[in-house]
Amino acid sequence: MAAVSDRLPAFPWDKLEPYKKTAAAHPDGIVDLSVGTPVDPVPQLIRQALVEAADSPGYPTVWGTEALRDALTGWLRGRLGASAAGHRNVLPVVGSKELVAWLPTQLGLGAGDKVAYPRLAYPTYEVGARLCGAEAVVYDDPTELDPAGVKLLWLNSPSNPTGKVLGKDELVRIVAWAREHGILLFSDECYLELGWEAEPVSVLHDDVCGGSYEGIVAVHSLSKRSNLAGYRAAFIAGDADVLGELLEIRKHGGMMTPAPVQAATVAALGDDRHVAEQRERYAARRSALRAALEAHGFRVEHSEASLYLWVTRDEPCWDTVAHLADLGILVAPGDFYGEAGARHVRVAFTATDERVEAAVKRLG
Repeated sequence: MAAVSDRLPAFPWDKLEPYKKTAAAHPDGIVDLSVGTPVDPVPQLIRQALVEAADSPGYPTVWGTEALRDALTGWLRGRLGASAAGHRNVLPVVGSKELVAWLPTQLGLGAGDKVAYPRLAYPTYEVGARLCGAEAVVYDDPTELDPAGVKLLWLNSPSNPTGKVLGKDELVRIVAWAREHGILLFSDECYLELGWEAEPVSVLHDDVCGGSYEGIVAVHSLSKRSNLAGYRAAFIAGDADVLGELLEIRKHGGMMTPAPVQAATVAALGDDRHVAEQRERYAARRSALRAALEAHGFRVEHSEASLYLWVTRDEPCWDTVAHLADLGILVAPGDFYGEAGARHVRVAFTATDERVEAAVKRLG
């Protein structure tokens, strides 16, 4: 049996283990700013919705309940400015990482096809290409790619790891180019509600796509905005034909969002207060960490959105990781996200207030 795992790169986080042990040996314990996993409580109204739907003995549907589709389309219209969104334009998925990893396979891509993504990017875009045997290609500006063979184009705004935001005019230009060349565009917008120094815009906004979702799909997650990483609550929205094809495939594959999670998603998308409260927590942590890092000699680049600070001391990233580990602080090396990140590290501000305060003190 051929090992599919042989197609994949080494799992990057395993390389961080020795530095994690060093950081954990600090007398006051580790401050883990590496992975970026939510640490704050799940809002009570979401937990209540989950509990009330817990008696769900039957199979859920892949397309989701009508109430879920109503919640998704209502949020798209109200939050993203996608005024034409209807039920055929939405599809729940079992967490966005699953979707990213298996999308090229579900689209029927393989040898001879190309999957394009940013030069600095979430590693799972490359994993998805490798799983189906397609060629992974990176870009600085997607419109400078040779379009021949490119079947799937990934955008990521706000970016993981850099926090860079693509402006509306830039999105308009890229969408037009992808449509001109018949390239399917997927936009990973999981950090869209976490803009700090810029206001992120969706490719589904009327001013970007012209009110038509032809050839474009947006990916959204509730992991960051609502602290639901453990729920695996996410969805895609856009081109009805593309989503219809994926719906048929996913029905055969049994890729169903659990019914209680569907109910929790409805509650989460119907409440803005908890999102604003969580933003305030992250804003305070971001401000404290940024000031401490800059005072320690770091330069912050991009980072106008998302849950990360993209920083450098103009040295190899693993030297920086080692230096911070000696202070009991664990961060992600920039080369996890591509060779272009070899002199940067990504610092998450998803730790508790107490741990962020500890990091600030150590950096000082």
